[in-house]
Amino acid sequence: MNMEEYKGICVFAQQTDNRLNSIAFELLGKGKELAKALNTDVTAVLIGYGIMGLSDELAAYGADRVIVVDGLEFKEYRAEPYTHALASAIGKYKPEIVLIGATAVGRELGPKVSARIATGLTADCTKLEIGDFPLHPVSGKEQKHNQLLMTRPAFGGNTIATIACPNHRPQMATVRPGVMLTAGKIQDRKAVIEEFNPGFHDSRNDTEILEIVKAVNETADIMDAKILVSGGRGIGCPENFRLLEDLASALGGEVSCSRAVVDAGWKPKDLQVGQTGKTVRPNVYFAVGISGAIQHVAGMEESDLIIAINKDESAPIFEVADYGITGDWKKIVPELTRQLQAARAGI
Repeated sequence: MNMEEYKGICVFAQQTDNRLNSIAFELLGKGKELAKALNTDVTAVLIGYGIMGLSDELAAYGADRVIVVDGLEFKEYRAEPYTHALASAIGKYKPEIVLIGATAVGRELGPKVSARIATGLTADCTKLEIGDFPLHPVSGKEQKHNQLLMTRPAFGGNTIATIACPNHRPQMATVRPGVMLTAGKIQDRKAVIEEFNPGFHDSRNDTEILEIVKAVNETADIMDAKILVSGGRGIGCPENFRLLEDLASALGGEVSCSRAVVDAGWKPKDLQVGQTGKTVRPNVYFAVGISGAIQHVAGMEESDLIIAINKDESAPIFEVADYGITGDWKKIVPELTRQLQAARAGI
């Protein structure tokens, strides 16, 4: 492999029903940051049917070039056509780095593409940066520069691993949604648009879509919430979450939780904040009965305002909190709720 042939950052721009997924903009933001460190450019690969009109939006969010794979066989996501298309685009354009969102689609597509092009893949990353590998010089071992350092939770979120792929190209990673900041939109920004035909024949496809049923999710996405009231093991039991729900309702927010709550079966995983859950950035984050383990903090430390309520004055959560209240949450939360409700009522 001639690694010098591989240049640039490639982002898979996921779309559904001709609407770009927000992860595409997050990856473009991180892609621009990595490209600046490497003095290169960012290419978005867009796959679907009747999607050419989305190219301008990708350009506005930071793509320097957009590769458009447009065909009826790509109208709905199917693993084999999309794997062939993305792998073929990578084979032709030879990017140094490939980024894919760790969505339901990306978690299937990423491994298939990496196997097809015979390179490694680091899944579910929470941090990406350019640096040296090994991280620290090792006697008798070459330290390579300008490597993609991919950080992700390991061993069930109990430790953090930084992984590199120094001997193969491209370097590939799937990135957890909500972790990277969305690139700022620049109206009328232009990009080079190229149509690419990967030469896929439907006879190679081994799946047939019989029906598409769109699920209705009755649970609000905590990643979109402006205010979150999050409970941990210190809440004591699932019934006690009613008090947090009352506070969230008074604030116009949503309830979320820590991993310990999900592991205990008190709340669904969709509400979990942390490295093995979701990364959130609300305007206000209440951490109630949450000790503040690093795995949880990593998922909420970018919140604008963090308010911690815990009876343990030495709990690590107070180290990241803007405001901390030491005491019995069962007394504090209902009183806070009562005062908020009274203020709304003008009492």
